Formats: sequence, structure tokens, C-alpha cells
Amino acid sequence: MKKRKSLRVPVTRGLKDIYAMDMHLPYQAACMGKFTVTAFGRIAAAISVVRSALVMHHTTIPGAVEALDAAVEVLLNVRHRGDTTDIWEITEDERPVVLQGIEVAEECIGTLDVSLLERTAALLLQQVSAESFAAPDTVQ
Repeated sequence: MKKRKSLRVPVTRGLKDIYAMDMHLPYQAACMGKFTVTAFGRIAAAISVVRSALVMHHTTIPGAVEALDAAVEVLLNVRHRGDTTDIWEITEDERPVVLQGIEVAEECIGTLDVSLLERTAALLLQQVSAESFAAPDTVQ
């Protein structure tokens, strides 16, 4: 019996727009001083899903993963500050790195397919959920 190759459904303009809104709207909120933990979650999730999907897809787009890693690193710093101070902001100095990550994510999303994005999002959600339920002394 032949193994069926999975169907590759390209990312549509509508899905690209959803990801763009999940990144640009929170970024704009941060620039206007109206950043929240919810907005942070949206931008962090969108960038993380695209980054992880690119890695799973073994992307060859020069500099893409590195730019997304830099944005994720900044967002981890934002999260740490937000968790400790309850002030959610992307500082003026951090904004260019995050904006570059958003732009790279938008450029790269068209190279991926819908099922890969869905699987990646589910995997990341599962990882985050597992971390949330870990004992407090084991969470890093």
C-alpha cells in the first residue's frame, strides 16, 4: 500500500492577514503605551509559531530564523519585566528588533502551509500548557 503524501495547503491571504493583525496591532498598542499581557501573548504566539514552523520546515531563507530568534529574545525580556513589575511594554530600544521580527514573519509565512502552522501552534500550546502545570520549583 502506498503511503499518501500529505496535502500541502498554502497559506491564504486571509490567514496572512490574521497573523499580521496578531503582530502589528499589539506592536502598535505597545508603541502607544497601551500594551497588555493579552497583546503580548498575541504577538509572542504569532512570532513563535512562524519561527518554529520555519525550523520544522528546514527553511533556507537567509537570516529569517536569526531575526525571529532576536525578536523572541526581546519578547522574553518583555515577559520577564511584565511578570515581575506588572508593567507590559516594549521599550523604545527594543522596538526595532521586534518590528524586524514582525516583518520577517510576514515575509516568511507564505513559504509555509496551513497544516504545518496548525501543527506547530498545537505543539507550542502543548509545551506552554505543560510548563504552566509544572511544579513551581521546576519552572525556569
